[in-house]
Amino acid sequence: MNDIKLMNKAADNIRILAASMVEKAKSGHPGGAMGGADFINVLFSEFLVYDPKNPTWEGRDRYFQDPGHMSPMLYSVLALTGKFTIDELKQFRQWGSVTPGHPEVNVMRGIENTSGPLGQGHTYAVGAAIAAKFLKARLGDVMNQTIYTYISDGGIQEEISQGAGRIAGTLGLDNLIMFYDANNIQLSTTVEEVTAENVAMKYEAWGWKVITINGNDVAEIRRALTEAKAETSRPTLIIGNTIMGKGAVGPDNSNYENKVSTHGQPLSAAGVSIADTIKNLGGNPDEPFQIFPEVTELYAKRTKELEAIVAERYAAKAEWAKANPELAAKMEQWFSGKAPVIDWKAIEQKPNQATRAASATVLGVLATQVENMIVSSADLSNSDKTDGFLKKTHSFVKGDFSGAFFQAGVAELTMACVCIGMSLHGGVIVACGTFFVFSDYMKPAVRMAALMEQPVKFIWSHDAFRVGEDGPTHEPVEQEAQIRLMEKLKNHKGHNSMLVLRPADVTETTIAWKMAMENTATPTALILSRQNITDLPAKGNRYEEALQAEKGAYIVEGDENPDVIMVASGSEVSTLEEGAALLRADGIKVRIVSVPSEGLFRSQSKEYQESVIPAGSKVFGLTAGLPVNLEGLVGANGKVWGLESFGFSAPYKVLDEKLGFTGQNVYNQVKELLA
Repeated sequence: MNDIKLMNKAADNIRILAASMVEKAKSGHPGGAMGGADFINVLFSEFLVYDPKNPTWEGRDRYFQDPGHMSPMLYSVLALTGKFTIDELKQFRQWGSVTPGHPEVNVMRGIENTSGPLGQGHTYAVGAAIAAKFLKARLGDVMNQTIYTYISDGGIQEEISQGAGRIAGTLGLDNLIMFYDANNIQLSTTVEEVTAENVAMKYEAWGWKVITINGNDVAEIRRALTEAKAETSRPTLIIGNTIMGKGAVGPDNSNYENKVSTHGQPLSAAGVSIADTIKNLGGNPDEPFQIFPEVTELYAKRTKELEAIVAERYAAKAEWAKANPELAAKMEQWFSGKAPVIDWKAIEQKPNQATRAASATVLGVLATQVENMIVSSADLSNSDKTDGFLKKTHSFVKGDFSGAFFQAGVAELTMACVCIGMSLHGGVIVACGTFFVFSDYMKPAVRMAALMEQPVKFIWSHDAFRVGEDGPTHEPVEQEAQIRLMEKLKNHKGHNSMLVLRPADVTETTIAWKMAMENTATPTALILSRQNITDLPAKGNRYEEALQAEKGAYIVEGDENPDVIMVASGSEVSTLEEGAALLRADGIKVRIVSVPSEGLFRSQSKEYQESVIPAGSKVFGLTAGLPVNLEGLVGANGKVWGLESFGFSAPYKVLDEKLGFTGQNVYNQVKELLA
């Protein structure tokens, strides 16, 4: 162990850098970073195991930060490890910098997750710990790592923390260690003004080991981490009572610690003397952006220690690979992030089924052919039909991660974040399911998956008002429009931030799953029907024709020189077919277009788009969601029949009739359009 005076010096160095970053940017959160500096210093200089030369080493420990506003603390400690330069710290929160206001995932620089809304970061850590257990059950001690995470008072308060705490405790994730920075100060109040709960008792009730310490005391931090590392059956919560704005003083050397005012603004704006504070912490106010020579030596020493630790791990891995060549090959394949090879054409679907049932058929195949796939459901596996996967495996339970199914319980947001955490860990392919209407609970996580470019598969069944008797509380109407906005939103690479697919029959569902599994760059949504759907017609091989769905939209069938082009996605495409029969009886020529993904269609060549929906055509759209779902495709000369209310409670066939989702109404609407 290092000299405690030196450790305190290093923590003070972090405090100075963090405060100076915020001061220079005239924006940010210095107080928490100053309070948490002792823990983060002990973790990075003495406990966290990673390869300084190979940041993507799959066997590394992982650190997930929940409070993104405490980014100055993370950037500062990573600067001590050599991952950021002083000049980069000076560019905090500026255009084009690598030090944004909240950390964004960059494994090469030591950042394992984008820290978004409070509560999500530590939930990713729970997912990463599950993924590590899953992989260890298959690969052995070569995947024997510890997942560390850091949470603040705000994260503890966010409702998602209940789901994360419950799941980690229930599954006995002894490879998970969470530091709770309990400084009793929030952005606008003290903690005691908004909560009176006993956090330790809460986590103990969930089955966690809880250790309470002085979070600014090096010896106590070491002891707690050592004790947590030795735990073999429970996750550990280390409650560190810390001092907000530790070391901050006023112009008259008055104490500015433990003040709300230092949480979310530069110290000078809170009345603190930044110069006197830097002096108080042992720095030079004229040159605050410095790494002290002795701190440089401390972290250089740690680098050498890590080289020895990692060399030993690599040697063990080499021996393991020699003894287990097949497992070694699997490990390499799994962590490559490449899509598995599946004979999609060989999947046999029963005709005229609900697309959720068709999805179950595909999942049954994936369960037997994709060994590193994990599927989850929010207590709906027998209804969202993720049980197609579950029937070929078994659920995770404490002490046994040999299965591949994660029963999340009724916790959609938590489930989504846990699955994102599994994906961030790497080595696994993850899908999670629930009813489409509950995607409302998941939207903050879906956005983060898109921002981090994590290829999680979101399975949303019960896609429309045809949930029927459940009524408008359970009938998605506006949800499709909301989630399809993610196809219009570009990520930092300039690509659609999400792939959203609503297949029109069982064969298109197979193709949709093919597209989802082959999409390794962004999340995918699969929006599936509860009710049976009549299969779409085929001139020859339906599978080969449905492969055109890979372009986002395609012509299902049609007449030469059509009078009208009819477009839809999902079950409405078969309703268009019913209407087409009536229209053709009147001598009207039609073309039917299935559009599982407008976003993908819009990324095709203009020539292809024009070949499917020529400009100037009369276009009719049918959608069980808001009309806006198709208005962009239909255009000013067209017409959309959609749903503009929350729906009603009744059997779905009655609702189809009452709401105009019938072949007869398609006929009526098109006749009116063409009149």
